[in-house]
Amino acid sequence: MSVLSRTAASPAGSELAALVAALLADSAAAPADLLPTRSPQAAAPHRDSSHEADSPTPSHLPGPTGLGASGLLEPLLEAGVRVAPAPGGAVSPAEPANADPSTSVQSDSAAPRSATEAISRAAPERRVWVPLGPSGLGTDFTHVRASAPQRQTPSGPTELDSGSPRRTDNGAGIPALYCPPPVRDDPELGAAVNAGLLTWAEGIGLYEGRLDTLRNADFGRLIMLAHPDCDDADRLLAAAKCAVTEWSVDDYYCEEDAADTAPDGSASDAAAELGPKLEMAAAAMDPVHLPVRYQAQLERALQSDPILRAFRTSFEHIGHYATAAQVARLRTEIGGWFIALAAEAGWRAAHRMPPVWEYLTNRQPHSFLPCMAPIDAVGGYELSPAEYCDPRVRRVVTTAALASQMVNDLYSMAREDLSNGREFNLPTVLAAEENCPRREAVQRTADVHDELVRRFESEAAVLAAAGSPELRRFLTGLWAWMGGNRAWHAASKRYQD
Repeated sequence: MSVLSRTAASPAGSELAALVAALLADSAAAPADLLPTRSPQAAAPHRDSSHEADSPTPSHLPGPTGLGASGLLEPLLEAGVRVAPAPGGAVSPAEPANADPSTSVQSDSAAPRSATEAISRAAPERRVWVPLGPSGLGTDFTHVRASAPQRQTPSGPTELDSGSPRRTDNGAGIPALYCPPPVRDDPELGAAVNAGLLTWAEGIGLYEGRLDTLRNADFGRLIMLAHPDCDDADRLLAAAKCAVTEWSVDDYYCEEDAADTAPDGSASDAAAELGPKLEMAAAAMDPVHLPVRYQAQLERALQSDPILRAFRTSFEHIGHYATAAQVARLRTEIGGWFIALAAEAGWRAAHRMPPVWEYLTNRQPHSFLPCMAPIDAVGGYELSPAEYCDPRVRRVVTTAALASQMVNDLYSMAREDLSNGREFNLPTVLAAEENCPRREAVQRTADVHDELVRRFESEAAVLAAAGSPELRRFLTGLWAWMGGNRAWHAASKRYQD
């Protein structure tokens, strides 16, 4: 599928989903008790605009113009400009509400390909602003009427959506993806979260001697982009600590230079000790209460490993903002991820390339589910356990997580090519199973990603119509997470170097 056809493709999977999304656009604002409370730590630091150009974020990546697009249309609506949906899910050229219909000019060939393009055509003299809070599906119920300054987004093409595929170091092109753009970009807030991560990591000995690598990965920016309904730096830092802890498991326990030691410090084999080390990580998340005689030995093991210190301290921090049920949800998602890590280790031990269906089954829990689990805790509300565990909700949550993992599979290929066959990604598995060139496998991976995003888009619209305000906001948070994740992967030095 070409870039243009991806852009113009209809975002809704059914007429019902499109109707629901249209109905939601006129809904009432969220109840006050669902809006996040701005804490004292959320006071915005001094803004230095000179740094904004250092962190480019795509303003209109090829992707949906339905779910998530209403926030981009707000400037037009506030200016009295009427925007009507065009065939195929695109946004038609806007015209002033008082325009004379007889003077209108219709041109299919000149129709804009995105909501942002429609804005820039209709009101070129106006600056386009991206809302600081959630936008799109259900956000009239949940939109944060915050007084914090909003970040300006360039109206012209950026490096990431200029029409030509972005290239990785190994020469494999990253195809245009059907994915929402990030809702907001606040480089200084992201930098503040990143600075907090570095201070925390240095204090617990995480990435000792490699802090520059952690700094350049810019996980603070990921969390800022992925949680646009929160401008509290400390809440974002709590989520960022959890995310970095999860990434560090891969960096310390799963890669080719993993230490050949057991949890008690004795010499062993790294591959054999992955399970025992994950078991210790579970004990750091969910405290184990041993008989007194053995508790001190367990404590020494938990204190001796920087990854275990990271799990303990990150859970302590997120516990300041999350309820007990939200913390338990996070533990559960990480536990499922641990099982998937052990399965992947089994493939390595057997020197076996899994079939595509098995690989994708593994990548459902081995995805961004743990990172997405605290979306509501970071946003300052709580999705009930009953709704989170509803099979229909579970389907869209896991769909969003798997789609985001496909983004990671594409952008991490060059990095993983250096792992001597220890790492797996969908292009590699597809190429092995189909005996096809890497380029074709990359395109097939993009198609898988796009199918998942479309599924989420259509099914989330239906769920939002029938669900609680908290569910509508959580679904919007998932949508924003996917957009922020894509933008971060495209720019992070973790994948670009």
